[in-house]
Amino acid sequence: MELWFTEKHTDHVRFSIQVDRQLYSGQSEFQRIDIFDSPEFGRFLTLDGYMMLTEKDEFIYHEMIVHVPMAVHPAAKKVLVIGGGDGGAVRELTRYPGIEQIDLVEIDPQVVDVCKKYLPQTAGKLDDRRVRIFYEDGLKYVRAEEDAYDLIIVDSTDPFGPGEGLFTREFYGNCFKALKADGLMVNQHESPFYPVDAEAMQRAHKRIVESFPISRVYQAHIPTYPSGHWLFGFASKKYHPVRDFDPQAWLALGLKTRYYNPKLHVGAFALPNYVNALLEEEEKG
Repeated sequence: MELWFTEKHTDHVRFSIQVDRQLYSGQSEFQRIDIFDSPEFGRFLTLDGYMMLTEKDEFIYHEMIVHVPMAVHPAAKKVLVIGGGDGGAVRELTRYPGIEQIDLVEIDPQVVDVCKKYLPQTAGKLDDRRVRIFYEDGLKYVRAEEDAYDLIIVDSTDPFGPGEGLFTREFYGNCFKALKADGLMVNQHESPFYPVDAEAMQRAHKRIVESFPISRVYQAHIPTYPSGHWLFGFASKKYHPVRDFDPQAWLALGLKTRYYNPKLHVGAFALPNYVNALLEEEEKG
């Protein structure tokens, strides 16, 4: 008998992965959490039936959400990660010796516990001495912070359920307030390809543009996410992601990466025309 995990991408598109076995299934206060093992993608995590990460391609997402901002702001010492209970963003951040403090705010402690047990590849650095974990709503947490962080990484789920509040104008405004004078924020920005995802992306972009003086979007190819074409948002008080990027300074750190490199950094901000049109629609509106 063949077992398959299937995720609905649109009313007319399904994405399926063959599964060897289900390693975990549980219902937390916030969402259903499942861990599956597959022959092609290794272990993978789903929340409420939506793919969050797989062992095979998670490196793409986590490298792009961390190394792009860190290469622009290499002096960052205090970093806030909102969401990201799987630990992948924290893992990449711990590779920077200059970072002194990483605060992880995750609403669901069960996600962290499950990932520590079943996904050590991503969660293996959550016990780093620089990491502090706060189990609370990221929206409420950031509301109380001011001039505190060099970098905020919004590693949220999609804009519904527990992650819904992390796509609001209030949230992005509070992130701006929580950043230092040269601080910056990155966020997962959804996909531009299918109409429902594109609308969510546009809403987020509009609210970020209203909150930050510098706002750009960059892209990556992530096979297990809807359409494979995924966007990230880069928002800053001071630094431009390309003009203020020093590739030699980042290379001098000697970090080994599988996806990210300085040439890709620049190229990731060169977006297809249809994506630019969607973004400009919100910027003019």
